[in-house]
Amino acid sequence: MEKIAAYFSNYSSQYFQSVLEHLEISLLSVLIAILIAVPLGIISTHNKFLQKLTQRFFGMLRIIPSLTILVIAIPLLGTGVKPAVLALAILAIPPILVNTMIGFQTLPASVLETAKGMGMSRRQTFFKVKFPLAFPVIFTGIRIAVVEVIASATLAAYIGAGGLGGIIITGLGLMKTEILFIGGVSVAILSLLCGEILNRIGNYITRYQRIGS
Repeated sequence: MEKIAAYFSNYSSQYFQSVLEHLEISLLSVLIAILIAVPLGIISTHNKFLQKLTQRFFGMLRIIPSLTILVIAIPLLGTGVKPAVLALAILAIPPILVNTMIGFQTLPASVLETAKGMGMSRRQTFFKVKFPLAFPVIFTGIRIAVVEVIASATLAAYIGAGGLGGIIITGLGLMKTEILFIGGVSVAILSLLCGEILNRIGNYITRYQRIGS
């Protein structure tokens, strides 16, 4: 504990800078994944061929280790944030994509018929009925993606993108278990904390559905 306290006493500013870098890389990756996966998931629910194609394609990409994607991306994007964000976005797309599909495929038919009977246009039905009902499932996919990305963003440090992975690499290089402990535990806490925050946000946003039920 004394060594850990000494680390924070001497390197607190660098530590919090690493935390901010880790969050920035992770959230940017998830944001890009959302912009790709949600529209693609919605479109795929209307086309079975596209649905199978996207699920297989991104499922195949997810099997490939993120470190391998980083290595492949370096000749094209160089080192730093860009290849790290690419690899992490690929990791984040599948859970958001799948949950978007599930959210729109499991909409209650009776509710959709009611909306149609009320004379709602397709646009009104989508924004006022379909998307609000599918949102909790989509948001669950986003929460899963955030947790996975934060846990995997340690790889970014290997290509100079910063983050908490740098602390872990430093601990390995110096063979200091206290630095390894700080880096590993910090990533775990950050991942769990963000997951819990998003869980509470999701519960708050969808509270009207629970009240109605």
